[in-house]
Formats: sequence, C-alpha cells, structure tokens
Amino acid sequence: MNEQDSWDDLRFLLAVARNGSLSAAARVLGVNHSTVLRRVAALEESMGVRLFDKRPGGYILTAAGDEMHRVALKVEEELATASRRLSGSDSQISGTLRFTTLDILALHILPRHIAAFRALHPTLSVDMIVAEASLSLTRREADVAIRSTNRPPENLVGRAVAWLAFAVYGSASYLDTAPAADGVAGHVWVGLDETFDHTSMMRWLRKSVPPDRIACRVNSVATVLELVKAGAGLGLLPCGLADPCPALRRVGPLVEEVGSKIWLLTHEDLRHMGRVRAFMDFMGDAFAQDRALLEGRRDP
Repeated sequence: MNEQDSWDDLRFLLAVARNGSLSAAARVLGVNHSTVLRRVAALEESMGVRLFDKRPGGYILTAAGDEMHRVALKVEEELATASRRLSGSDSQISGTLRFTTLDILALHILPRHIAAFRALHPTLSVDMIVAEASLSLTRREADVAIRSTNRPPENLVGRAVAWLAFAVYGSASYLDTAPAADGVAGHVWVGLDETFDHTSMMRWLRKSVPPDRIACRVNSVATVLELVKAGAGLGLLPCGLADPCPALRRVGPLVEEVGSKIWLLTHEDLRHMGRVRAFMDFMGDAFAQDRALLEGRRDP
C-alpha cells in the first residue's frame, strides 16, 4: 500500500469515528456505503487488527482503533497545516474561495454582496456552504466563516462586523384577524425545535411563550420567517430579515436578551491569502452598509 492509499484509508477511519456510522460517513465523504465499508476493512486487514466494534448505537473504536485514530488526527493536522501555509503564501485573487454561513444570512443578506464581489473578481469562484454547524477551518473545509456568535473559536482570527438584533413579528393578515391578546403570550406562535436548545432565542421563547401557544416548530429561522409571512402566527425573527418584508409588522421593541455578533473569521495561516483577504475586506465593508438594518435601527 502506498502513502496516498494509506492516507485515503485513514480519511475513512476519521469519517466513521466522527459520524458514528458507515452511512453518515459516506454522506460526508460523498461516496456510497459499500465504499466506506471496503476501505475500513482494507485498513483493518493491512494493520492486522479490528478498528471498530459495531454496536446498536453505531460504530465504536476499539482500543487499537483509538490508537490509530490518534495517529490519523495527527496526520490530518500536519497535512492541513501544510496546505494552509502553502495556500496562505498565495497572493493571487483567483481560484476558489469557500465560505460557510447561516441560512438566514445566505438567503436574505449575502446574495447581492456575493454578486458584487464576483463582479470585481471574475476569475474567482465563490462556494457558499450553508450550515448551522460550524465547518472546520483548521481542516480546510472552508476558508472563511461568517457566523453569528458571541464567542468565536480561539483558533480563528477576524472581526465582528454587526450585531444581529431580534424582535417579534407577525404578518398583517394574522395581526388584523387575531383575537385581542394580553401580550405576546396570548398569540399563536411559530417556534423552534430542540436543535436550537442552546440558543438565546430558545431560552427567550421558553420564558415568554407557553408551549401550548406554539402551533408549529421548525429547525430553521428562515422557515420561521416564511411561516410568519404566511400568517401562521407570531415569530421571533432577526430584524435584518423581517424588516425588509412589507407583509410583516414588528410587534413591540427589540428583544434585548436575544441576539449575537456577526463575525468574519478565518484561520491564522490563511489570513494573508489574496482571495481570503479580498473577500474579508469586501464583506467587512458590505456588512457596514447593512449594519443599521441588521441591528434593527432603521427601516430598509
């Protein structure tokens, strides 16, 4: 087995260890289930040990697998470091720029800025990965992250470009026909599901809205916006998304205990790469233009 094959097999081991099943690893790697099984089996055969135990809850590393996992992580980090440093020395604004962000920014804020950036740099391709979970910039899953957080990872560098403010909104069609209610707790609501348990949005909703007033729950803030626009009830929404919608009305003041900073982030080794520097500078200026809207301080 040559070095390339060895590293490829280690990639499959890492994917199964991180995701807990062959099918989940296959989705991440973009291959089919049988390919993952074959590559893991080939690695086990070449090492002469069993690396995983199959349990009802998924694939669990054996003692030998745990040792191999530590080796694979070290190899992955060394390769990623070399890739970042080589890429970071590239001053050209060309090639491909990959960034990750949230759906609420991807759908309503970023498209016009991406179009304007591409007009300035037509030889640069821009890949946008929309994901609630943060991709790893250390492993080069993305070059830049545009995230909503008050505690950015310590291993990344960047700057906060705006505050993402929230308020309660309802559609004109809902508010014009809804029975009189004593405060927002008396209204029908569109809520969030358990995937948002860690957020200030969910903490506020649990404190402010009785569970029996939530007519439906979804796992996307962008979907909350669409349901509220359709008249399904009130929703807690980012002002930068809701204020530009003529069908929506703000109900009450800003919800001060909900919100977070919007950060532009990259890895230290990539910050001087031409395309990364150009993208972050451009997006910093773009968010400055949108800042009052994002912070709920003006009409669109």
